[in-house]
Amino acid sequence: MDKLLEINDLYASAQNKEILKGLNLNINKGEVHVIMGPNGAGKSTLANVILNNPQYVKKSGKIIFEGENINDIKTNEIAKKGIFMSFQSPEEIPGISTLNFLKYAKNKVSGEPVKSFKFRFLLKKYIDELNMNPKLIERNLNVGFSGGERKKNEILQMLVLEPKLAILDETDSGLDVDAIRTVSKGINMYKNNTNAVLIITHNNRILENLDVDYVHILVDGKIVKTGNKDLAYEIEKNGYEKYKKVEE
Repeated sequence: MDKLLEINDLYASAQNKEILKGLNLNINKGEVHVIMGPNGAGKSTLANVILNNPQYVKKSGKIIFEGENINDIKTNEIAKKGIFMSFQSPEEIPGISTLNFLKYAKNKVSGEPVKSFKFRFLLKKYIDELNMNPKLIERNLNVGFSGGERKKNEILQMLVLEPKLAILDETDSGLDVDAIRTVSKGINMYKNNTNAVLIITHNNRILENLDVDYVHILVDGKIVKTGNKDLAYEIEKNGYEKYKKVEE
């Protein structure tokens, strides 16, 4: 398979605290990866460091995307190259409708003008599939949206922007069973042999309707165990204690 993302011996910190401590990860096209771990292990830090969030500092190591070192590339340029990240708590953005936000983002990523009629037709298709209220796209981005609506809107953005790598940071948190099924459906709609997904999660419900290639356990800033979906069920039953001991 073609390599999409390579992370080699990555060390990173935030507010002068070292969080990632020699993390290694390879993701190929066509794969779904899941990262699990206790609170404070560095899961969300990893997502932010990949996108070069300036609040995080890379100390050493390399992040290679499609053969290119993206360590020092600005966040918006990384997004243009095809990396998408959904947020645990999507922000409200008053003054811009969801529709205009999506059109603007699509323009920037594709470098081509969006044809309004075709774009609205595509949006309607995705909105119907995600069981979203169609009136939401006319409202200001995430303003007054419920938690579930915000998370579905993140999946809608992923489908519209068609990234090469989608990083989903606890997109399932705070959602009921039906909403999680919808999010999983959106991931399956997006997934193909030329892209990849990295899911950061605390529980297994989002995995029930997904084909997962690898589950990684992240403890104290590094991946200490990799397996298949069975590893996630083991964690659900027994917790992280034995993997914490590996690091002690």
